[in-house]
Amino acid sequence: MDYVIRPVQAEEWAKAREIRLAALQDPVAPLAFLETYEQAVERPDAFWEERTAVASEGIGVRQFIAEAPDGTWAGTVTVLVERPAGEVRFGEAAKLDQTHLVGVFVRAEARGAGVAEALFQSAIAWSWELAGPPVKRVRLYVHERNERAMTFYRRVGFIASGDSVPVPGDSAARELEMEVLR
Repeated sequence: MDYVIRPVQAEEWAKAREIRLAALQDPVAPLAFLETYEQAVERPDAFWEERTAVASEGIGVRQFIAEAPDGTWAGTVTVLVERPAGEVRFGEAAKLDQTHLVGVFVRAEARGAGVAEALFQSAIAWSWELAGPPVKRVRLYVHERNERAMTFYRRVGFIASGDSVPVPGDSAARELEMEVLR
């Protein structure tokens, strides 16, 4: 694999914006993301600058990217830190110290090259190394019809937790929680 996996840097907000917009144009985006391309493209630069700056700090959130030798970004995953006394971002409040993977995306031309696996290895390793009370699990949610993603998550060690939540805006569909326990 010729990609470097590393945390995003604050000044890279334009690249962070570009890969998010690319992700939202992927054919499975309606199943994978809770935001549309139309919503994201309208956000001002200040939104992307702040979002990337926060993700670069690595305190409550960390975004990892897969960078090709030519500097292009082939993929990304974001890790949200969830503590029992913290903010509920999606699903139920954390009952234990955990992290939550979101925004998973690998460009079509980089799929099958180990990029997603490397991103997940970095995200999970970072989760286990966090300061403070030790993280007990890493979780994510996947749309019940997103078979490609579920298959990948199982392959890298995630199992169904048994919990699910309705998809925002579509109460007939479910987001299934998957986890890796420490």
